[in-house]
Amino acid sequence: MPVRQLLILRHAKSSWDDASLADFDRPLGPRGQKTAPLMGRELARRGWLPDLALVSPALRTRETWQMVAAELPRHVPAQFAEELYEAAAGSILARVRQAKATSLLVIGHNPGLQHFALRLAGAGSDESVFKKVEAKFPTAALARFTLDEDWADLDFHGARLTHCVRPTDLG
Repeated sequence: MPVRQLLILRHAKSSWDDASLADFDRPLGPRGQKTAPLMGRELARRGWLPDLALVSPALRTRETWQMVAAELPRHVPAQFAEELYEAAAGSILARVRQAKATSLLVIGHNPGLQHFALRLAGAGSDESVFKKVEAKFPTAALARFTLDEDWADLDFHGARLTHCVRPTDLG
């Protein structure tokens, strides 16, 4: 069985300019429009290409995905999953367990994504990376995990946290 890769990306910075918008309908702000493509280019540069993207249907996550996807060297199908909108760690895990891909990208929201990343990290995780995710998982932050089992068998503490990349790390 191939090693599986799980990429967890928090949506890029959203706009708060229109106070009348529901949270679900907030678009990316100028900083988010800059960092989302940057993170897509970094995924491509590192060769961390997903086979499938699971994306919260909120506007800011969909826009993040569109800008990330535009920077990837090949088409990656996306599924917009209602259960990822402001999801808790357990809901994210339940959705990931249904995946049919070797390399999976999940785009969602904090605090759920950060909690999910911290709870997923198990034996073989990089302690310095864990501390980085624990300290702060800002907008457009990316955590990378590897695992040896099928998605359906994944449980908390069942993957190796290998990397955390933030837009500020990229200059």
